[in-house]
Formats: sequence, C-alpha cells, structure tokens
Amino acid sequence: MTDTTSQPESGRASAAFRLIVFSAIGIFLFFVPVTIGERSTLLIDHAASAIATNWRPVAVTFVSALIAYGALAPFVRGTWNFSRTEMVFSVLRVLGLVLTGMFLLGVGPAAIFEPDMLPFLFDRLVLSVGLIVPIGALALGFLIGYGLLELTGVIVQPIMRPIWRTPGTSAIDAVASFVGSYSLALLITDRLYAEGKYTTREAAIIATGFATVSVAFMIIVARTLGLMEIWNLYFWSTLVITFVVSAIVARLWPITSMEHEGDRDQPLPAGKGRIAAAVEAGLDQAAGAPGLPTMLRGSLMDGLRMASLILPSIMAVGLLGLLAAKYTPLFDVLGLTLYPFTFIVQLPEPMQAASGIASGLAEMFLPAILLAEADAATRLVAAIVAVSQVLFLSACIPCVMATRIPLTIWQLLFIWYVRTVVSILLAAPVAWVAVSMGWVN
Repeated sequence: MTDTTSQPESGRASAAFRLIVFSAIGIFLFFVPVTIGERSTLLIDHAASAIATNWRPVAVTFVSALIAYGALAPFVRGTWNFSRTEMVFSVLRVLGLVLTGMFLLGVGPAAIFEPDMLPFLFDRLVLSVGLIVPIGALALGFLIGYGLLELTGVIVQPIMRPIWRTPGTSAIDAVASFVGSYSLALLITDRLYAEGKYTTREAAIIATGFATVSVAFMIIVARTLGLMEIWNLYFWSTLVITFVVSAIVARLWPITSMEHEGDRDQPLPAGKGRIAAAVEAGLDQAAGAPGLPTMLRGSLMDGLRMASLILPSIMAVGLLGLLAAKYTPLFDVLGLTLYPFTFIVQLPEPMQAASGIASGLAEMFLPAILLAEADAATRLVAAIVAVSQVLFLSACIPCVMATRIPLTIWQLLFIWYVRTVVSILLAAPVAWVAVSMGWVN
C-alpha cells in the first residue's frame, strides 16, 4: 500500500530545512558583525575590503568595467532618451566614465585630485559600493529567497503598517541599512519592488526613509565630531529620529501622491495565530522557491546591473556636489533656507550650523568635516541630521535613481529638505539635554 502522506511530509521537511538553514545564513551575512583584526563589521564588508586591499588591481579593473558598462549600455540599447531624467543621468554616467579614466591615468586639473575630491570618491565610495553590491547581491538570495522575508513580514506587520505605511517585510530593509549599507537596503527594495511585493508609494517610503548609512559609518562621524564618549546616546537618538522623520515624511507630498493600489497585506488565516501564520507563510515561500544556483544567479545579475548604474553616477554627481560645496556659495545659499530652523532651536552659530548641515546634500560626511570645531550642541545636531536626512548626492541619490522606483531628482531633493528640517527640530532638544546634563562638552 502506498503511503500518500510521505511525499507531502518530505516536501514540508525540505521547505523547513531551506527556511531555517538558508535564512540563518542570510541573517549571519547581513546582520551579524564579525571582528577581524581590529575591525568589526559584516562579513560582506570584510570581503569587499579584503578584495580592495589585497587585490586592488583586480578590484579597480572590475569596478572600471562596471562603470564603462553602466555609462555606455543605455546608448547601445537606445534607452538613454526614454525620459528627461534618463537623459540627464545617461550624460552624467558618461561624465563619470570620463572622470574615472582621468583619475586612473592621473590626468586633469589639480583641484579634482585633492584628497577630498576624486581620490575620496573612488577609493572610499566607488570601490566600496562596487564590490559590496555584487557580493551583497549573492548573499541576498539567502535573505529574501527562502521564506524569512514572508515570516518576518507577517510578525511585524502590526507595527510597520500603521507607523510607516509599509509592509512588514520592509523591516528587513531598515535593519540591512543600519547594520550593512544603504546600497544593500536599496538592492533589497528594488528587487522586491520589481517582483510586485511593494507598491510604488511603499517602495518610495522605504528607499527615502530607511536606506541610510550604516552603523560603521556613524562611528566615523562620531569620531570626527568628538562624540564617541556619548556613543549610545548618539546612536539611539539617531535611530529613533531617523525613523520618526520617515513616519512623518510618509504622510507628506510627494510620497502621498505616488501610486498605491492598496495594502497587499494578507489577513491571518482563520483559526491561526500570528506566529503560526508567519511560519506557514515562510514555509510556503521556501517550498516554491527555485534552487540555490538559480536564486544566486538572478541575485548576482541584479547586483551587477544596479552597481553599473550607481558607480558612474557617484563619480559624476559626487564630484559636482563636492566641488560646489568647496568652491561655490551654493550651500551657503541653501543654508539660508535652513537658517530659520537652526535659529528657532537656538544653536549658538545658526548660520554656520545651517551652511554646514546643508553641505550634507553633497556628501553626508561633509557636515562632520565643516563643523568639527563647532560647539557641542551644533556638533551633536549635525551628527544626527547627517544620518537622518538619508539622501545625499555623492552616493545615495544616484543609488535611488539606479533603482526601478519612479522617483525624480526634484522629488528626492524636496524630500531631502523636508527630512533635514524635521531632523533639526527633533535633534536640537536631544543636544540641549546632553549639553545641560554635561554629557558632552
């Protein structure tokens, strides 16, 4: 007599194995910092750093090939003029390719070869992002392909939907960004948006609200501004303020005007609790997922595509922003629009604070450099806002533009401004408490 239950039981056991083992690998790769030498970060980041350091010629060649492909492919395919935004960024990517060639050949004006210009962009950002995104894409298959996303989404849905207007699965993006990199978080968001798991509005909320810099980079900001003595206050204040701002911006234009066909959250099955339903959703996804080689191949191709669009944009947009910050009054003028808010919160030098914070639009690390000698309250506000504003031209905005989420550059700039204003208003009370209590000096 044939046992009709053996096959379903076998399939369920296989799905459980995939869910537990592959998801555990994904969690370890994305969320567990590992100390190697004196550096504690994700294995993905360690791998990228090791390649960039020990096999620099290989890394430079690989990244340069991605830049060349990203710059030239739109013209070969004839997609460069599909829209005004695409035309602008196609031209900027060609400029990024030219700048990469100039940097590698050492040819060009001395101003762009200063340490905080092309060397900073290529060595600190392009090499890092160009290696982290493809490596992270491989790891991404473990994290989102075998049920962890569905399981987590069902559990945290009662929190994410009412506060941030996003599905529970977006919690993965938020955590990936803080412990890993905004580029990894955007890679996840773009993949899930393309698969139809996020609406346009949800993807925009996540891309502009959760994809901030990592904890590792926050440490660099804190060190530069002399805030390591209050690291826990700085970290937790920044974490809370960043996500409070995201909840506010999710209810403002232009986010509210974006397409949203309706919440796609599935109701809990009758007679099942949330945990049981979450496990069931995870097992169903694991059972229907493709094999690991197929999953990894698809993830890697997504990562290479995204990196090829990001990298030339970082070179071009990043350099233009850094040059504007250093040699033009652009950010002083932009600072005038922030001055009323730095004045309202009574920072000691409100114009200096406003100009320094405004420079974060070019590169999030610039406020730390420009305000390193400012008073304690201004330094703490600048450190928090540099992270909570999320968007900046040297890397994050080009990353968002490289996704399939239909956000325009003007919408991103408006969101940056609103996030910056709200962040100043929320960060200042934290700074004044820290100063009055003598926690920072």
